Amino acid sequence: MTRTRLPLAILNEETATFDCSFGRGCDGKCCQNGRPSVNAKEAATIRKHLKRFLPHLRPEARKLIEKEGWLSRRTKLGRPMIRVSEGWCVFFNRGCVLHKVGAEDGDPFQYKPVQCALFPLEMDAKTGEWYIRQWDYADEDWDLFCLNPKNSKRKVRDSMAGEIALAENGGCESAFRPTKGI
Repeated sequence: MTRTRLPLAILNEETATFDCSFGRGCDGKCCQNGRPSVNAKEAATIRKHLKRFLPHLRPEARKLIEKEGWLSRRTKLGRPMIRVSEGWCVFFNRGCVLHKVGAEDGDPFQYKPVQCALFPLEMDAKTGEWYIRQWDYADEDWDLFCLNPKNSKRKVRDSMAGEIALAENGGCESAFRPTKGI
C-alpha cells in the first residue's frame, strides 16, 4: 500500500514571507555566532567528509578544528553544538562550506545540520507544530532583518520549497526535540 504524504502544515503560512538575502545585502548573519546542535547521524556525516571541507574553511577556523575539533562542549537540546571561531560558525567562509560542497555534490542540504538547512522553518518542540520564524510571531527575539515579514513579498511555499520538501520527507522533527546527546 502506498502511503500518501500531506503537505507540511505551517502555522503562520498565510502571513509568513521569507527570502534569503545572503550575498544581496546579508553577509550570513544567521551563521554569526551560529551554534546549531547536531545529532549522531549529522555528526557522523560531517566527520566522514571533514577532509573535503577543511580546504574551504577560514584559516583560523581550520586551525581551531585541527586543534580542538569542530564540536564544542556546549550543548543545545542535549546535543553538542558546532564550534564558533572569531564570532562565526567554523563552517562559514563567505557562505556555508557544508552547503557549497553539498551543492557541488548534487544536494546542498546533504552535509548541513537540519537546524541550519531548514532555517527559518522550525518546529515547536512542545507542540510538534511547524512555523516560520518571523518578527512578532511566537515571541521571536532574533532581530535578523530576513525575519522581518516586510523584508520580502515572497510567500514561504515559494521561497522555501526545498526546505519544506526536506521537512515533509520526515526525520527532521528530532532536530528540534531534546535528547540525551550523541
